[in-house]
Amino acid sequence: MDFYVIAVLTLDATVRVSAPLILAALAGLFSERSGVVDISLEGKMLAGAFTAACVAYLANSAWMGLAAAIIVSWSLAMLHGFACITHRGNQVVSGVAINILVAGLSIVLGLVWFHQGGQTPNLPNTARFTEIVLPGAEAVKNVPVLGELYYELISGHNILVYIAFAAVPVVWWIVYRSRFGLRLRAVGENPKAVDTAGISVAWLRYRALMLNGVLCGMAGAYISTAQNAQFVRDMTAGQGYMALAALIFGKWRPVPVMFACLLFGFLDAVAVRLQGVEVPGIGVVPVQLIESLPYILTVVLLAGFIGKAIAPKAIGEPYTKER
Repeated sequence: MDFYVIAVLTLDATVRVSAPLILAALAGLFSERSGVVDISLEGKMLAGAFTAACVAYLANSAWMGLAAAIIVSWSLAMLHGFACITHRGNQVVSGVAINILVAGLSIVLGLVWFHQGGQTPNLPNTARFTEIVLPGAEAVKNVPVLGELYYELISGHNILVYIAFAAVPVVWWIVYRSRFGLRLRAVGENPKAVDTAGISVAWLRYRALMLNGVLCGMAGAYISTAQNAQFVRDMTAGQGYMALAALIFGKWRPVPVMFACLLFGFLDAVAVRLQGVEVPGIGVVPVQLIESLPYILTVVLLAGFIGKAIAPKAIGEPYTKER
């Protein structure tokens, strides 16, 4: 297999792996731009993955699973808002509590409902988001260079992959061109000024968390009903935290965040390609090291660039309206 084909296949895997990271990172962008820290991206993704797999299996419909995942993730986002916005609780503690709750509850419910060690049964293709072949992909498949690029890299993804990448310009427009986006950025920087202008800080932050819940639900549904064909305990495997890292690395801006997610996805795709490959002078790299490579490099990248990323000024600070 020549270098070009390997490169295209690696980029194809990068796109697939990056899709849930992009959705989760954009979810965190809405939340943190409004001033609410969201450590619970991991928990909401896991809840969405579990719910989507369960409902898709029972209803034999991937779309029903996606809708259920969005509802459950949205509900958890509202729970986070109730604790942090309405009652001005510690945002980090609330997020961690949601992560712990979902991690335990998904295993217990899986054991009770399906008796398969916390897993759900395998999903048939009718209950999954399967690949979409774009027009003309088969016709140009054998065309050198461009045909391979179009057939493998652009075509052949499921609908949620295309939605994830289409969401980036949409989120950019919302954040930087809409009135809601202007207020969202303002409330994350100076909630007192927003309140003085007669705009409800709490309602703005709740709306940001609503969007957060929808996107996290889609990310979770992707993992269990598109990328995989069932739910497995703790199957998000820290992707929520990686999305949070990409959000910081991308400086809370949609397009740089997308590229950060693609970078982390590329590292993951390369790690898979390196399994079983003998490196000259080193030998076969241990599988455990390869699997940990994306997380190690995430830490390295954040350690190198975190100082240049300036968070919204009011992030993590509960707002108390002055009387």
